Amino acid sequence: MALRKLSGDSNCKSGTCPTLWATEDDTAFLVQGYVVTDPEQLAQIGLPEGETVVRVPVNILEDYFRARRN
Repeated sequence: MALRKLSGDSNCKSGTCPTLWATEDDTAFLVQGYVVTDPEQLAQIGLPEGETVVRVPVNILEDYFRARRN
């Protein structure tokens, strides 16, 4: 299934910056971000096995939602 880039830093090199993607059928978002390793934060979330949490700076999502309103 093809992905569509929705938002992210245009100066990003090698795809390592936080980025928001959508599936071609618009049924899901994929988020590329920084893995959260803080044990206190992870304990508060209580993740099921096989899941992880990534941190995405607010400006990445703001850019996406701002563009959707225009």
